[in-house]
Amino acid sequence: MKKQTPTSRRNFLKSSVAIPAAITAIPATAHASSKKAEEPEPLPMRKLGRNGPEVTMLNLGGMMSAHNPQYIDLAWKMGIRYFDTADCYKKGKSEQDVGAWVNRYPERRKDAFIVTKDHPKKGPEELLTMIDKRLDNMGIDYIDLFFIHAMGVKEYGEESLEWPKSDRLKKVFDELKASGKTKLCGFSCHDKHLIEYLNAAAEGGFVDVIMLKYNPMMEPGDDLDKALDACHKAGIGLVAMKEMRPFAKAPKTHPKLEGTELTTHQVVLQAVWSDPRIASICSAMENISQLEENTVAARSFSKALPLETRRALGEVAALTTIPMCPGCPSCDAAAKKTEYAFQDISRYVMYYELDGNFEAREEFRNLNKAERDFAHIDLESLRDQCQYRVDYPEIARRSEYYFA
Repeated sequence: MKKQTPTSRRNFLKSSVAIPAAITAIPATAHASSKKAEEPEPLPMRKLGRNGPEVTMLNLGGMMSAHNPQYIDLAWKMGIRYFDTADCYKKGKSEQDVGAWVNRYPERRKDAFIVTKDHPKKGPEELLTMIDKRLDNMGIDYIDLFFIHAMGVKEYGEESLEWPKSDRLKKVFDELKASGKTKLCGFSCHDKHLIEYLNAAAEGGFVDVIMLKYNPMMEPGDDLDKALDACHKAGIGLVAMKEMRPFAKAPKTHPKLEGTELTTHQVVLQAVWSDPRIASICSAMENISQLEENTVAARSFSKALPLETRRALGEVAALTTIPMCPGCPSCDAAAKKTEYAFQDISRYVMYYELDGNFEAREEFRNLNKAERDFAHIDLESLRDQCQYRVDYPEIARRSEYYFA
């Protein structure tokens, strides 16, 4: 990680507030060298696994409505160098935004880490032609990382549980990297079988990077912790996502987090960075305020938060109405015992309510009858046993109202 000069959070926030105004003041004809002089240093960096480069410990998600070339440029000027997108984000427009930004500032390409994803539903071999479509959509020659998007049994079938340790996927990944069209390969995952996929990847040893739903309140030694340790020891780069979703409705500050001099959401980020196995956090920062808040958190992070603070964060989550369980043992165990896709449905409702993502309706309608049928599911018991008391009866009701 890059060394940081001492600075108070308050002073840095004051200086970062001025950044948007400074950006608008730069003439469109300014030379690249003068633009560079206006830009702050990149955010602190971490090594992305055995095969990856150093990347900024915060990266810009590509799914939010604010995403456009100007917004990407703002993130760059605030120190972000890692940009995440996918074939389906904004129906392909997100990739085009990234490509337009790259082509406007070609001198930055060597320092930008660009990730996209696709859905090889017919098998891993589809990735070999899908990557050409992704590059064509962005209008660029190569990407830094290519993901199988949302690895999961529902999306790719039971056989996909074996993909991360199979010769079949290894051959595809090797061919993709040999082509020069991508430098690294991996997958993203927020499936109920996440731990199985992680362990398979650790066993296979050829996956470069995994982006996963991360629970900053997990206890040391639990199954997720062990799986992450296995991946880290295998040299797999790990990127966190969905860590902020349970705190979407949390108060800006909370008495249980007094003494940190951080907002609740900054504590969440620093709790994730307290895990040295996590190289970067993918964050869907919806506006300038969130960009400022999150980049301040990255620049001010200097050491791991005490375990007591991370546990206090769990208490805050338990006292807050949260739209999605971050992954407590009770919910994870229940998900494997029932066909009712309550975790996926919670995520769709969250996307719809918090992000205005109308594609969530289509995702819900793609579920089969058993995955949508909660008539014989004790949702009250599911809620009461959840460590964070996610209101599954209410979420089920709202999903039918929004999507059915």
